[in-house]
Amino acid sequence: MWRRLSVLATRAARAPRRLCARRSSGAGPWAPGSTIFALSSGQGRCAIAVIRTSGPASGLALSSLTASREPPPARSACLRLLRHPRSGEPLDRALVLWFPGEGPIQDPTAPVTRSQPPPGLRPGHAHCLTLFFAVQGPQSFTGEDCVELHVHGGPAVVSGVLQALGSVPGLRPAEAGEFTRRAFAHGKLSLTEVEGLADLIHAETEAQRRQALRQLDGELGQLCRGWAETLTKALAHVEAYIDFGEDDNLEEDVLEQADKDVRALEAALGSHLRDARRGQRLRSGAHIVVTGPPNAGKSSLVNLLSRKPVSIVSPEPGTTRDVLETSVDLAGFPVLLSDTAGLREGVGAVEQEGVRRAHQRLEQADLILGVLDASDLASPSSRSFLDTVVAPLVAQSPDSCGQRLLLLLNKSDLLPASTPDGATALLGVPHLLLSCRTGAGLDGLLQALKTELAAVCGDPSTGPPLLTRARHQHHLQSCLDALSHYQLATDLALAAEALRLARRHLSHLTGGGGTEEVLDLIFRDFCVGK
Repeated sequence: MWRRLSVLATRAARAPRRLCARRSSGAGPWAPGSTIFALSSGQGRCAIAVIRTSGPASGLALSSLTASREPPPARSACLRLLRHPRSGEPLDRALVLWFPGEGPIQDPTAPVTRSQPPPGLRPGHAHCLTLFFAVQGPQSFTGEDCVELHVHGGPAVVSGVLQALGSVPGLRPAEAGEFTRRAFAHGKLSLTEVEGLADLIHAETEAQRRQALRQLDGELGQLCRGWAETLTKALAHVEAYIDFGEDDNLEEDVLEQADKDVRALEAALGSHLRDARRGQRLRSGAHIVVTGPPNAGKSSLVNLLSRKPVSIVSPEPGTTRDVLETSVDLAGFPVLLSDTAGLREGVGAVEQEGVRRAHQRLEQADLILGVLDASDLASPSSRSFLDTVVAPLVAQSPDSCGQRLLLLLNKSDLLPASTPDGATALLGVPHLLLSCRTGAGLDGLLQALKTELAAVCGDPSTGPPLLTRARHQHHLQSCLDALSHYQLATDLALAAEALRLARRHLSHLTGGGGTEEVLDLIFRDFCVGK
């Protein structure tokens, strides 16, 4: 009996493991069997440039450029004189590395096994990435035969070596992202890990780097595979009950256990989907809008935070008429900072349009920086701002997913030196004192921004993996929608089908069954040579 149940479990588990191996149809640029080459280091003059190849003709390319019948020892750097294969002209003395690969793409239905990094080596580190996939047995980053040529970085040297490689039969220039796509096709990286690698390359802040490393290390993929295993086990139990429900050897609580596991999975999926798009904000940047009445110091604050003259600063009220935006790294988090027109009424048509756009930006903000003149809190414009903007935000529930607010009282240097807090004590709203002119209070503001941004974007150092792309949310939501049709009491066959559909969406998230259009969109973000 249990042997038959094991067969069912194996059959159910086969589909989600078809994650990484895939063949390209036709003879397009992604067709297996061709050998590609590209400059993998940055463009321009530099000390060392790295040129690499991938494909079955990599060994031929190496022997053609080094005039050697035998390749150097695998994964060992050797100094070689490079010559043009046709003219024999010396090109450069270079360090040469030979990475023998694993051969052709395997059967998509075959189980995929992935080696673990050796002790002390973290594959998330960018400088270890290629070597991690090269040191584990007969492997390379792409799973194919690969060569790396570490040449001098002069433009003439790089151009000469690339032209020499182009003259070797069977070699062609690589497309953007083709090395990584071949690694995905050979099961070296799941699709979520590929996205983590792309995010790591484009990371501009500390928080983005940490999040990208976690995704490149496979945390999100491992979480999804764990969920898929839960669904596989539940599906096996349901199918076993359908086929062998009359058998006395089948445990009575097998359906109850499957139902318990599915309900726990629904709760876990719901928790990840309720993260208020924190991961996407961390990847693309949180939107902070600076607002307040005219002449409160909004433009001075934007210039202070961005450390450059983004906005014109003038004592004349209403200087800012349009929305000015700049990308800023605040406390390690990516931020789109918006300076808006002062909120007031009874102004000209141009300023009215600026005020309208300011209100529009307020509705789109993830975090609002409200700025008031600390020396002029009793003015009509300040009281109006407190009543119409600050009060509704302060009144919202702390547990809600609404907009967050930091209230700043600027021009604190104009307050009485003896009791600077006395003038603001009657405000009755949490606030921070700041002087954009002297910089007093800036450290406290940056610490408060770090706390608020960690709540808006999530802390990449702790907690479960974040969903960094709309694609992740779509497949998890589709999985949860499929599980909503899972009703054991109604029809076991329909319940089993709901589990299959839910598991299929999880498989799509990590790369199984994705369409070529989706893959093209993901790999399009990579540069040539990666």
